[in-house]
Amino acid sequence: MRMRTVTAATTLAVLFSSAALAATPAYADTSALLPVKSLGDIVVDGAHQQVFISDPGNGKIVVTDYSGTVLKQLTTNLSGVDGLELSADSGTLYAAVQGESAIAVIDTATDTETTRYQVGDMPRSVALAGGKLWFGYGNPAAGNIGSVDLASDQHEVTLDLDNGWYNAPILDAAPGSDILVGAEIGDSSGKVVSYDVTSGTPSKLASAGAGEYTRDIAVTPDGKDVIVASGYPYSHPVFKTADLSADGSYASDTYPNAVAVAPDGTVAAGVDGLYNPDIFVYKPGGTTAVREYDFPTTGSSSGGDELAPSALAWTPDASRLFAVSYNNNGVYSLREYDGPTKAATTVTVNAPATATRAKKLTVTGKVSSTVAIPAGAQLTVVRTDLESPNGKALPSATLKADGTYSFTDTPPAGGKVTYKVSYAGDTEHAAASGKDTVDVSRAKPTLTLNNNGKVYAYGKDVKFTAHLGTTYKNRTVEIWADPFGSDKPNKLAKSGKVDSHGNLSVVLDLKRDTKVTAKFTGDARWQPRSVSSTVGAKVSVSMTVSRQYKTKSAWGQKYYVFHKTKNPLFTTKMPYYSGRAQRFDFQVYYQGTWYSDTSQYFALATSGISQVEFTGSHKDDVGWRFRVRSDYINGSSGDTVNSTTYGAWKYFTFTS
Repeated sequence: MRMRTVTAATTLAVLFSSAALAATPAYADTSALLPVKSLGDIVVDGAHQQVFISDPGNGKIVVTDYSGTVLKQLTTNLSGVDGLELSADSGTLYAAVQGESAIAVIDTATDTETTRYQVGDMPRSVALAGGKLWFGYGNPAAGNIGSVDLASDQHEVTLDLDNGWYNAPILDAAPGSDILVGAEIGDSSGKVVSYDVTSGTPSKLASAGAGEYTRDIAVTPDGKDVIVASGYPYSHPVFKTADLSADGSYASDTYPNAVAVAPDGTVAAGVDGLYNPDIFVYKPGGTTAVREYDFPTTGSSSGGDELAPSALAWTPDASRLFAVSYNNNGVYSLREYDGPTKAATTVTVNAPATATRAKKLTVTGKVSSTVAIPAGAQLTVVRTDLESPNGKALPSATLKADGTYSFTDTPPAGGKVTYKVSYAGDTEHAAASGKDTVDVSRAKPTLTLNNNGKVYAYGKDVKFTAHLGTTYKNRTVEIWADPFGSDKPNKLAKSGKVDSHGNLSVVLDLKRDTKVTAKFTGDARWQPRSVSSTVGAKVSVSMTVSRQYKTKSAWGQKYYVFHKTKNPLFTTKMPYYSGRAQRFDFQVYYQGTWYSDTSQYFALATSGISQVEFTGSHKDDVGWRFRVRSDYINGSSGDTVNSTTYGAWKYFTFTS
């Protein structure tokens, strides 16, 4: 159904090139969305590094590069396009177009159709064997096999070569082989038939039931076996093409629906599994998967994405495996897996949780793989710490026969120290690494900051001095100022190296209560540390008196004198803050003592002004002595960004 192998000459070239490239850094696995709503078949063109995906539902062939970027979409007269096959040189793509009863011939260098062969009704699959292009075709209850003679200039089409099929069969063959295999798809018979096509006409070798509801088949590169993916059994059984007798099985999981064989015989067995791995990779004849791939969830289902039927394909050099998945919302993705023939490897690293700086510690671990790694393999060890933030290579660790390793180290720096252990991989094993972190001790430095708890006048320039004691290399201190109130951010006031006495100073203009913090970020031997001083800043308060007819000095104070017919006006000014109010205190003098008559809060305008008028009839106030003042009371004046401040008293009296 798809080209899964290459010619012998190409295979040798691939094997040699793979060996030469074994040390090349691996590419990361990738995933890209596909503009399709169904999946018919997938083949990989290694010569042009592109992937062809047929979409019967949309009647098109999507062409992507290896990363999944769409290069082209072929959409002309491709209704129901399904099975795909590449020529041995990857120069030509053959596509079975069911809706047109034709096989489209596409030049892979330009990705354009060059011709098409009109064949029997509803061709489903195509396969190259014995120098001819074979196709399975036919409506339900009329399945059959036909061929196209590619060696003939007329490309003669021959139909009705085996009408013993209910549905149009799926076909596959190994390139250069004279063995063709067909399978019934979509019913419980599990029918599989092998043919010898040496004569140009299919001669049946064997027929057998290979499972139920077959979804895909793949002939091995040597043509001796066929691997079947069917809904049951929950494995991928193998049959000899000569007589279709059982020849082993590859364990998988529920609902096998895809299979692809690499040129070196490596098998990718796929299943339609929501809650289990989707792809199992085996070495030829292997009993344990060297790799398993489980699709993530990209839709709204609780399970992972699912593998589309017949949706696996290898690159000719077996360095990459491609799969098409879909989620429960009908969104399809092309997934590319790099180095799938190499056994999955894990590296564990176990370092102590804590350690003392400059004291020896021991790190242990294990390298595990589905294929045993030979003893003596060298592991790269890198230590990352404050002294070596980009990592420092340590002596290699040697793998023991049981897969474990250990090494010792004396960390020169404190803080978080990370040990990363890496296995480079080889032709049989994927590279892997692991790491663990140790909290290595550091000494606590001396750091002080002056002025804590002091209160200053509004706008006072105050000098703050941080003092840093002994450290290793870092002598830099930061001083931060965080004024009270959400509208003022915490800001770096100064950063620099302390002087020869260990001091760093900065002058701050204090207009609000402020938390001042000195910070030392630490170094390889001394811990980070910070200390704070919280200082208060009063508000500025002024009051002016108006409407008096004179002032006089009396009783040791300046008095404002008002006619009894005038209402005194007191204007207060203090810095504005949202929701702020001044407290207005009023007192009266009686028999040698000042008595509080009332204290009341009055809001400030955005200008910081608040006016209070002393109203009423003042004939009874004549001769009495009064005083008033404006205050800011932290918490009661509407905010807490300044320290409580009391204004100066203003004295006044009335005359007739």
